[in-house]
Amino acid sequence: MNLHEKCAEIKAVVLDVDGVLTDGRIGYGGGSENEIKFFHVRDGHGIVLARRAGLLVGILSGRQSVANRIRAAELKLDFLYEKILDKDAGFTTLLRDRALAPEQCMYIGDDIVDAPPMKRCGFAVAVGDAAPELDRVCDMRTKHAGGRGAVREAIELLLKEQGKWDALMERYFS
Repeated sequence: MNLHEKCAEIKAVVLDVDGVLTDGRIGYGGGSENEIKFFHVRDGHGIVLARRAGLLVGILSGRQSVANRIRAAELKLDFLYEKILDKDAGFTTLLRDRALAPEQCMYIGDDIVDAPPMKRCGFAVAVGDAAPELDRVCDMRTKHAGGRGAVREAIELLLKEQGKWDALMERYFS
């Protein structure tokens, strides 16, 4: 199956957080028990565009944090699964909960824990600075690093392959 055919089947974008939506660093301090994470604004807008195009978008994260929940709420994500230590089992739960087939999902990951769902999904994306082992299971490696626009890059490619990009751009350039 070629890229266009794979992308045509995608109905949901499944995102890891640390190393994908962020650069992977986690900060503590300032008298708070809460983690400090930095998210890229263009990744966020890419998610907004995907949702406008009718795609489900959400998080499947091994960690649990207030920062994840705040970002998910800001972007009005369709799902948020946290503290998922077994990403494959979490992916199976997500598929069941959302009545999706694996081939209907784009999965974006950065480390070897993401390999099992990446092997099963319809379109697997490794961020630019992902573990090299993911090249064995990914369909695409982004040019951008995690937390630096990789999610936007992958979503933009998906929306262009699905023929939805130009219509989404009309609101900005008409």
